[in-house]
Amino acid sequence: MKSLTDMSLVVAELLKERGETVAVAETSTGGLISSALLAVPGASAYYKGGSVIYTLASRKELLGINRAHVEGLDPMTEAMALRFAEVARAQLNATWAIAELGIAGPTGAPYGVDAGTSVVAVDGPHPMTITVATGSPDREENMWAFSSAAFQLFARALG
Repeated sequence: MKSLTDMSLVVAELLKERGETVAVAETSTGGLISSALLAVPGASAYYKGGSVIYTLASRKELLGINRAHVEGLDPMTEAMALRFAEVARAQLNATWAIAELGIAGPTGAPYGVDAGTSVVAVDGPHPMTITVATGSPDREENMWAFSSAAFQLFARALG
């Protein structure tokens, strides 16, 4: 398993070099994405802030997501993750935003999504999305896998 710093170092260095910033909204990763970004010295140059929006209440209060933001979007889709990233980016006036929505396990979601599934979106100059399916019910392993996938996606978006 990679360390927090190893997971984020490439994107952190690119953000610092370019003078760009990032905001984070994450669910099942529980703050691992933000922690990885903050593990790199000099994070205050690029990290605008983040929130763990694990519950509907936290999505409303911390991110300001309401029904109008997600109208017409199915839960746990790349389109929904991208909407969350767009809101997080606008809320903190960042160059980029990462949003992660996932089902870490050990059970699936009541709306039919299996444990080990996450949708990740990066919003910014080059928006990208990905669906991650580990096939595993192991909660902690999934949290790390989803976080790692988020950084791989972000590195591709940064080019």
